[in-house]
Amino acid sequence: MGTKQTKGCQPGSAGESPPAHHRKKVPPRERGDFLASLVVKSGEKFGKGGGSSLPPYHRRICMIQDMLVLVKQGKQEEATELLRHLRQDLGMESTSLDDVLYRYASFRNLVDPITHDLIISLARYIHCPKPEGDSLGAMEKLCRQLTYHLSPHSQWRRQGIMKRKPQSCLKAVLMGKPQDNTVDLSGIPLTLKDLDRVTSYLQHSSEHIDTVELCFTELTDDMLLQLLPALCVLPHLTTLSLNGNRLTKAILRDLTETLKDPKKFPSITWIDLGNNVDIFSLPQPFLVSLKRRCPKQGNLPTILEFGEGQVSDLESQDG
Repeated sequence: MGTKQTKGCQPGSAGESPPAHHRKKVPPRERGDFLASLVVKSGEKFGKGGGSSLPPYHRRICMIQDMLVLVKQGKQEEATELLRHLRQDLGMESTSLDDVLYRYASFRNLVDPITHDLIISLARYIHCPKPEGDSLGAMEKLCRQLTYHLSPHSQWRRQGIMKRKPQSCLKAVLMGKPQDNTVDLSGIPLTLKDLDRVTSYLQHSSEHIDTVELCFTELTDDMLLQLLPALCVLPHLTTLSLNGNRLTKAILRDLTETLKDPKKFPSITWIDLGNNVDIFSLPQPFLVSLKRRCPKQGNLPTILEFGEGQVSDLESQDG
């Protein structure tokens, strides 16, 4: 999973800053005010009402675009600070860029390893600019890849995020047998009323479904809880994609409890929860339950989360 990482500068030069003539010096207080306003604007750029009314991926895409503009303007310090905000927003909580580049370079974010790889490569280009070659061109490519990965793929265009799929697409999907055994609702904004129709379709087509795509559908915790009873009894469901929504880490408790019952989600191999509000890593019992359903899947992340009680929970569960 993930993309190949780009080699960075030597660890010995990790703490060195780029030469002064490559960027414009800005007083700390003034720089802080500038970045604060930039982060706010990044959340508001794609619509009225501010970032709080939009899914998190809107804000993250804006931060990537603004960061690229700063690099092109030679404002390395501001770009580095904006990258720090992006890392924290994506769950890479370390505030030290050196930690991201070197100490934790082998770490894989349990929810979204592709984003983690791209962020590490992006950090290297900003933190360790190379004089030779087309460094800016390579960074632009990384920004495009990261933007594409964090966006509704079928709707992304260079000029920005286009209009969402119309509701008529929902009717088309929920007619007849699922094509290629996949129920693909990605990019269609769902409402509470729509969930009844989706639930009914899942129940009537349960024998023909092995993949459910609910990416970028505006799903909230309550909406997923409403769908969960219909989803967890699908006998052949292997992949459930929930990325790019408004889900929070609170939903992990319900999903983990559901997975503890071997009769629920009997065939599931992976649940994609990346690019949501604050789901950055998965509880160990969640991963262990998936592993038990698919013991041959050797690349399933199993990094223990210390300090949150998952280790003791796992021990008591195994006992």
